[in-house]
Amino acid sequence: MTAITPIRLRAEDEEDLKVVSACLQDAILPVGDMCFQPDENRFVMVVNRFRWESADLPRPGPTADDDDLAPYERVHCGVRVEGVTGAKLRGFDLKDRGQMLELLSMETMEGGVALHFAGGGCVRLDGPSWRMVVEDLGEPWPTGCKPCHPDETGPDRIG
Repeated sequence: MTAITPIRLRAEDEEDLKVVSACLQDAILPVGDMCFQPDENRFVMVVNRFRWESADLPRPGPTADDDDLAPYERVHCGVRVEGVTGAKLRGFDLKDRGQMLELLSMETMEGGVALHFAGGGCVRLDGPSWRMVVEDLGEPWPTGCKPCHPDETGPDRIG
């Protein structure tokens, strides 16, 4: 099997954002790894992205004795949104820089984009002509945890 290519995606409209949102579903990040840069009209964050595209595939390369204990992968992923004129937060405190967030979805809204997090947190990015670029950074690492959603069941789902 060949290695999965790191993702590099661009979103500029609702259809593009649906694809990017699916790739970033269940990404985790500390609050301190996101930043609005008003002078550059930019919002950036670095997330630990669950590699859904490889979740049901064997990992490339030689097998190790503990592969069954960590059959999934995560990778650092940079997210940059250009054309952002304002950012509004709800449901978490920027001063708690170590608080962990789990990204559930992203959607377009009138005048911008909304990032929805577990527990009801949200970041609203205002900008009528936004552009998002998403790119994996570095090598993936193994993890034994596959994100679980309440409507999913099965023996390999870990909550």
